[in-house]
Order: sequence, then structure tokens, then C-alpha cells
Amino acid sequence: MFPIRNGLKQGDALLPFIFNFALEYAIRRVQVNQDGLKLNVTNQLLAYADDVNILGGSVDTVKKNAKALLAATKEIGLEVSAHKTKYMTVSRDQNAGRIRSMKIDNNSIERVVKFKYL
Repeated sequence: MFPIRNGLKQGDALLPFIFNFALEYAIRRVQVNQDGLKLNVTNQLLAYADDVNILGGSVDTVKKNAKALLAATKEIGLEVSAHKTKYMTVSRDQNAGRIRSMKIDNNSIERVVKFKYL
């Protein structure tokens, strides 16, 4: 890593490219963890622009991958907005949704029953 002395101004044409490179680096770091839900033989961490979805076979897997993503983004200077972060469970097990929130790095992540993706 190298120190950053000056940033880009808001609206700079290079900003989306640099952000995409940085986010891709963080996502690839999380993809090393092979415990996620596998669809089409790949772990599922879906990203579009600055929205990221983590799919997992259990809440513990999602928490582990979320912690890995937070660590990877923090390493490169990006921050995740805890107040904008939500999680949702989809399960046939009626007891799966009993937990109302989960804690990740001293941040409480709210459970929702639906959310709008873009």
C-alpha cells in the first residue's frame, strides 16, 4: 500500500473507475471465504454500483462474510454506512427470523422483511 496525499474532487471523471477498482478489490478479498451460499458453483456476493448483497446459507455465514467485507473496505479507506445496512432472512424455518438485529463490529444491523434493491 502507498499513502494517499490528495484525493479527487467530487464529480471527477476518474472517480467511478477508482471506486470500482477499490470495491472490486474488497469483494475479491471476501470471495476467498468459501462458506457462502453457492449458486452456479460460485459464492454469492452481488454488487452493483455502491450496493452489495451478501447471500449465505446461515446468519453466521452472512455475519462472517460481512465482517470480512468490512475489514477489506476499511483496509483501503472505504466505510460502510451501518445505518443504511439491513439484512433479511428467507427460510422455510419459521424460527429463522426471530433475531431482530445482528451486531457486526459494534454496529447493530437491522433485520427487515423486505427491501428495495435499486
